[in-house]
Parts: sequence; C-alpha cells; structure tokens
Amino acid sequence: MPYNQFFILLLKNELTYFFQTITAAEKLFFPFFGLEKNKFRTFLVETFRRIRDNTLERYALLIRYIRNRIMNINAAIDAFVQYISSERRYSKLTVNEYAGHLAHFARFLAEKFQIDDTADITHLEIREWQMQLADEGYNPTSIKTILAVLRSFFKFLRRQNWVDSDIMLKVTSPKTPKRLPIFFTEAETSNIYDSANFSDDFNGSRDQLVLQMLYETGMRSAELLGLKESSVDFNAKTLKVLGKRDKERIIPIENELLHTIKCYFSLKREMGITTESFFVRDDGRPLTHYNLDKIVKHYMVPRSKADRISPHIFRHSFATHLLNEGADINAIKELLGHSDLSATEVYTHVSRQRLKETYKHTHPRELKNGELRTEN
Repeated sequence: MPYNQFFILLLKNELTYFFQTITAAEKLFFPFFGLEKNKFRTFLVETFRRIRDNTLERYALLIRYIRNRIMNINAAIDAFVQYISSERRYSKLTVNEYAGHLAHFARFLAEKFQIDDTADITHLEIREWQMQLADEGYNPTSIKTILAVLRSFFKFLRRQNWVDSDIMLKVTSPKTPKRLPIFFTEAETSNIYDSANFSDDFNGSRDQLVLQMLYETGMRSAELLGLKESSVDFNAKTLKVLGKRDKERIIPIENELLHTIKCYFSLKREMGITTESFFVRDDGRPLTHYNLDKIVKHYMVPRSKADRISPHIFRHSFATHLLNEGADINAIKELLGHSDLSATEVYTHVSRQRLKETYKHTHPRELKNGELRTEN
C-alpha cells in the first residue's frame, strides 16, 4: 500500500477512535464528576479534541517528512518532466531530450549502485556516471550538456525538499573548446534559389521552400515544423513563429518568398491536402525532424564544404550573413528569438574571424609580408 494511502487510513481510524473514546470515557468517568451530563460531554470533547489536533499535526508532519525523504527517482523524474513541460513550457523536443538523459541516469544508478531513492544520491555517483559517459564515447560538449540537465533536475529536487542539498555544486563540468558557429557561404546558399537543383513536382517545390525559409528567417527546426498556414500574414508580410517556451515572435518576409509560399499552398490544394500544417509530405502528413534533416543533407552535402550539415546551419548562416552586411546585433537577436544578447554575440566572433581572413588574403602589405616570408 502506498504510504499516503496508509496514512489516510490511519487518520480515519484515529477519528473513529476519537468518538469511541469519548463515549467510553463518558460512561466511565461521569459518576465521579459533579457536572451536568451535557457539560461533562462538552468537557470531554474539548479535552480529546486537543489531543486529536495534536495527534493529527504530528501525523501531518510525519507524512511530510516521509514524502520529502522517500522519493523514488523515477517518480521524481516524472514530476520534473511534468514541471518543465507544463510550468516552464519547454518544447516537446527539449522535454524528450531531458527525459532521455534522466532515464539513462536512473538506469545507471539502479544497475551499478542499486539506488532508487533520490535521498541516496551523492556527487560521487554523478562523477562515476560522468566517467562512464566518457567511456561510452560522449564528447566533452555532450557531457557538459547532460550535466546541465542534471543541474536543473537537482535544483528542482532541492526546491521540493526531496534532497538535503544541491549535490551538483560538487560536480565540475568538463572543459570544452570554444567553437565558432559553422555556416554556409553566400555562394553555397545561392544554390537554393536555382530551381534547376530541384524536381518540378510537389516534393521539389516544398524542399526548395523549406531551405529558403530556413535561410531567410533563421528559424529553428522545431519552429519551422510547428508552422501553420495561418502563421503567414500576407497583408503584413510577416510570419508568426512560436519559439522556445511558447514565446511568439514576428519575422518579416520579402515579396519573393511570399510569392513562393502562395504557389506552394496552391500545390497543396491541387494535391487534395487541406491540413493546416504548413510543411507536409505528399501524403498530407506533417514533416518530421527526420524528414527535415534528410532534405537539408540531400541538397547541401553536394554543394557545401561545411564541416557539418544540418538545418541549424542555415540559422547560423542567416545571422552571420546579416552581421557581415552591417545589420544591428540587437535586431538580429530579436529575429533569432534569443532571450540573452550573449547568445547572439557569438556571431560577432565569426565576423571578426572573416575580417582577419579577408585582411590576410587581400591587404597589399600582408601579401608582401607573406611573399617575403616565403622567400626566406
């Protein structure tokens, strides 16, 4: 029987016992008190009520103590996932990612240490898991991300009093090299405007629009896949995007892209597709992350020298190219939906690096010095 059901039953028995005790005491002690029967009964009720209230308070404290001290880790994970989904309003993709990492952690604790209670976890088990992740081939960046999930989890446990302290304070994340964002060159992105690179059917038209919208809006994958046809305001020439934690932002779109969207919507109707989802497969079902990743790789792998190809590289390209053309960094921040300017400032490093490379390869003095170094 779960502990909360047990204490509910105990409280019911306590109340029953309370009334039975009053009746028994009334019969036993009434002859010895010079009080009227009603007054005597009132005296008994008040006396036992004080005893009962004190007992109930002790039981409530005990319930609270047990609930705070005995929390199965899987139940705690469920509560945390519900919290970040309902209250923090994390995206479904982020919630699933957090849940996956925490489930992995719970399995590790159960298999290696036979731990299933949050109160039994210490920083030592977490350090052990950190080493196991490295042994399993996780790179420092991935381990740092997973530990960030654990930090959020244990902060939540601490607020719930399911652990005595934040044990993550004793855990150090691995150092990771600072990496500049990967982006496509402007020449590489020009390929997505050449219709010859796409088939002349529904899928080809959709794929070209997918790539153009990724590049021209800087949207995240989840934001693109979450678009509805009603997200487009053709009169205002804007796109309403639902970002992280359901935060809405408005992105302006230019006439040529608007025209392409209208043509795509017409193709959908010709195909008999009436779903409100913006991007769909030819059978009417919405595109998935897998489909999106496949589309980007199919068209960009043969046409780009980037070290990594993914939908997110278009987002980096969007910000980098805007900055290179002199756009205000605060405007870029708003277009990207960043809550903190520091997240956008990384693109200034890319721009500076590009300026250094341009100077190195084009400035006459630098070229002359390079020739001298070669001769020597």
